[in-house]
Amino acid sequence: MTGPAAALVADLFSLRGRTAVVTGASSGLGARFAAVLASAGATVFAAARRPERLKELADTGPRIHPVVCDVLREEDRLGLIATALDESGRIDVLVNNAGAPGAVHAEDESADDFADVLAVNLVAPFHLARLMAEAPATNPEPSSAGTRSVVNVSSVLGLVSGAPLGGAAYAASKAGLIGLTRELAGQWGPSGVRVNALAPGWFRSEMTEELFSEERSRRWVERGTMLGRGGEPGELDGALLFLASEASSYCTGHVLTVDGGWTAR
Repeated sequence: MTGPAAALVADLFSLRGRTAVVTGASSGLGARFAAVLASAGATVFAAARRPERLKELADTGPRIHPVVCDVLREEDRLGLIATALDESGRIDVLVNNAGAPGAVHAEDESADDFADVLAVNLVAPFHLARLMAEAPATNPEPSSAGTRSVVNVSSVLGLVSGAPLGGAAYAASKAGLIGLTRELAGQWGPSGVRVNALAPGWFRSEMTEELFSEERSRRWVERGTMLGRGGEPGELDGALLFLASEASSYCTGHVLTVDGGWTAR
C-alpha cells in the first residue's frame, strides 16, 4: 500500500503527540507494550517496581520515561499520574497491565491472598483509570471527544475457566476487570474517555515461563488452541495499537480477545 491510503492508515494508528502510561512495564508483555506505544510516537511513562529493569527499557528509546511504582500503594499510583501530568501536561492512554497471578488451586489461597490479588488486578486499575479520567484532557489545547483511551489488560481466564491451570483469585479479578471496563465505558463515554479491555490467551511471558517450559502444560495449551500453539508477544501489538489509537475511536466497553481461538470452542 502506497500513497494517500498508506498515509491514512499510518495516521489512524499514530500516537504522535500523545502521552501513555503503562503499568507492569519492567518485563514481559508490559515492556513490549511500552515499546510498541513509543514506536507509534507516544511519550510513554513506564511504571513498575524494578528500577533496573525500567532503566534497561528506557535505554531502548528516548520516548520511554521510567517511573518506579508499586500499584498496590495508593501514594505510588497518585505519584505516577502526577509525574506524567507534570512532565507532559496530559495523559491520553492508560494501559493497566500490572498483574499478580495468585495460587492455582483455590484451597491453597487464603482470604487475604485472594484480596491481595484483587488489589493489584482490580482495585489498582480502577483507581488509576479514575485518576486519568479526572485529569485534564490536554494542555493547553482541548481534545476532541474520544481521544483518551483506557486499555485494561484482562485475560481469557476472565471469560472461561482455566482449570486445571487457572486460579480463583486471578480469574475473579480478570472477570471483574471486564465488568469494570464496561461500567466505566458507560459512565465516561459522554466525557470522551473510551474504556476497553484486551483479553490475551496463553502468551509467552515472565508469568507463563513455567507453563511453556513444561512439556505437558505446553501440549495442553496447544491442544486447546485452534491455531495449535501459544501466542508470541508481538501478536498483541496490533490489538494494543488499535485500542490505544484513533483507529478504535468508535469502540468502548469492548473486550478484544486475542487467544488463537481458545474461547471459540
